[in-house]
Amino acid sequence: MSNTPVIAAVDGSEHSLRALEWARKEAVRHGCGLLVAHVLPDHAQLYAGRRASLHDASEPQEIPDPVRDWVRSLLGAGGPGLPEGVAYEALEGSVPEALRVIGSQARMLVMGSRGRGGFASLLLGSSSRAVASTAACPVVVVPHAERGAAPGAAPGAAPEADADAEQSAGRVVLGLHAAETPEDVLTFAFTEAAVRGTTVQVVSAYAIPPSPTLVIDSPFAVIPPEGLADEGDGVPAEREMLRSQTERLAPLRERFPDVPVEQAAVPGDPAGRLVIASRAAALVVVGRHHPRRTAMSLAIGSVAHAVLHHAHGPVAVVPTLKDDV
Repeated sequence: MSNTPVIAAVDGSEHSLRALEWARKEAVRHGCGLLVAHVLPDHAQLYAGRRASLHDASEPQEIPDPVRDWVRSLLGAGGPGLPEGVAYEALEGSVPEALRVIGSQARMLVMGSRGRGGFASLLLGSSSRAVASTAACPVVVVPHAERGAAPGAAPGAAPEADADAEQSAGRVVLGLHAAETPEDVLTFAFTEAAVRGTTVQVVSAYAIPPSPTLVIDSPFAVIPPEGLADEGDGVPAEREMLRSQTERLAPLRERFPDVPVEQAAVPGDPAGRLVIASRAAALVVVGRHHPRRTAMSLAIGSVAHAVLHHAHGPVAVVPTLKDDV
């Protein structure tokens, strides 16, 4: 078993339960441990500080933590503890900072799109956005049920139609700018596809002049590399983008020979196209920062920001080493 864990951030809400279930399956796929992390609420942190300052031996050694008991009841299989390979840790501090610190050595950090304190109308909670913007590890945000679409479901299909589908049933969708997306992002996407035994669908978007006949929400074509012969009939911008994709993906194909690859070059907004693709995806993978941002910038890229807000399934936001140098 790998020493690098998958971390599930929980707060006892239904949203964090979905993240915990997703993270538990992910840890099994990777053969690694699962660490369940809960940032204590302010009143519990105040109690812990008071107890420590008074050094009162009569006070219980363990801080009351209903979320810990909730996790044990879910994962403990009827016993008082947690299964082998699963650990629980209560954290202090602000939610983004505490999770950023604990995630520094994680394979990935998984959290729900909204927490217990979020307004029902919010598409993405402030903590999820802040952690995805700053964590040193990949952050997977699992959307709440109202936004969900079962992996493998056809675009436009009702989410409940395939509610029991396995999360590994869909493909891994990679948002790629051939000239700019860092290698870490590609490696993460191919690794996730490999552990699932599924396909990587690579989606790149190109700008075109506005047209009244263009249907932005229309399905896009997936073209295999062998379909890029010079005598083809594709749009020049599309064909050039597909060629750039093929060149950029060549090293990944060599490293992951058993991972099928689909390539799609589509007109329009990249975030919108990734949201459409998320309807039939097990996971959407995007890079966090635009490479031209400064090393000290904490702002998340516009594509990642939009996909996090609107995707129908889990989204992995992958940082890069270049952001931290």
